[in-house]
Amino acid sequence: MAAGGTGGHMFPAQALAEAMLARGWRVKLSTDARGARYTGGFPHTTEIETVSSATFARGGPLAKAAVPFRIAGGIAAAKIKMLRDRPAAVVGFGGYPSIPALAAAAILRVPRMIHEQNGVLGRVNQLFAKRVDAVACGTWPTELPEGVEGTYVGNPVRNAVLERAGAGYISPGDYPMEILVIGGSQGARILSDVIPPAIASLSMERLRNIRVSHQARGEDEERVRAFYTENGINADVQPFFHDVPRRMSEAQLIISRSGASSVADISIVGRPSILIPYAAAAADHQTANARGLVDAGAAILIPESQLNVESVAEQINAVLDNPDGALQMALAALTAAKPDATEHLVHMVETLSQKGKAP
Repeated sequence: MAAGGTGGHMFPAQALAEAMLARGWRVKLSTDARGARYTGGFPHTTEIETVSSATFARGGPLAKAAVPFRIAGGIAAAKIKMLRDRPAAVVGFGGYPSIPALAAAAILRVPRMIHEQNGVLGRVNQLFAKRVDAVACGTWPTELPEGVEGTYVGNPVRNAVLERAGAGYISPGDYPMEILVIGGSQGARILSDVIPPAIASLSMERLRNIRVSHQARGEDEERVRAFYTENGINADVQPFFHDVPRRMSEAQLIISRSGASSVADISIVGRPSILIPYAAAAADHQTANARGLVDAGAAILIPESQLNVESVAEQINAVLDNPDGALQMALAALTAAKPDATEHLVHMVETLSQKGKAP
């Protein structure tokens, strides 16, 4: 498996690793140093390899000039490793660290496929879409290059999420309630700027019952925590929550970016949500990701261009003021879920693995 260094790429890879290992497969994960930070939840028997790769999206002129050489070095190293220990199949989950393994697999004619989490192919998956044997799609429909066929499998979620699937929902009321704020695995600055004052603007009667779990970037953590404290709001602020599935299951409302993994987790657990797509996402793919939950009546979408304290506070009140409506949103989220996504992806991988076997 090859995946880039964000939760959106790594969490589906983790789900596949858990399932394949349970079926007796050996699993290797190829990622970079950034992605290795997300491997703590992977089964300990997963073999982790860090590779040399790079992106033109970061760094100055010298760093960008070195990108082709770093990628070429990563491909050469991946090729040598595959010649020594040839995989039955290679699965790419997107992100530039997946380039070396997929390119080496193409050179060596190893059966290979990609899984795209979003409704629009990421840059690396666009590059390989016509150079792989199969394309699995996490969001449907997915925009694909002409001549490329995709198979809708859904977005695999980790076992920790599946264990909370359909967890009983406690509708909002005059008792302690939880609001979970997540901005993707990297946090989101604009959510840290807007959400805390929006929550602080709620009535004192409501605030006395509200607890907040807020995932904020490391550089924003202290100011966000201080704001909640100064406004007397009970809040747990961290740069990364290792127990997001538990926090989701205990929440009356989730406020989130609409990354593919976040949307999948919300739908599996079944919770009302306010989704704020990342405006700079390529081809506006986060809006496409949110569409399933919004169309099902499970989520409220606020475009980033319309995000302000008043609009967020209004939508928070709209959910918490309507217990029956909030329950209906929670149930509607479950109708958009794909709990068997991992099983479908496993089937595709095992079928693909037969392709490389000699008759």
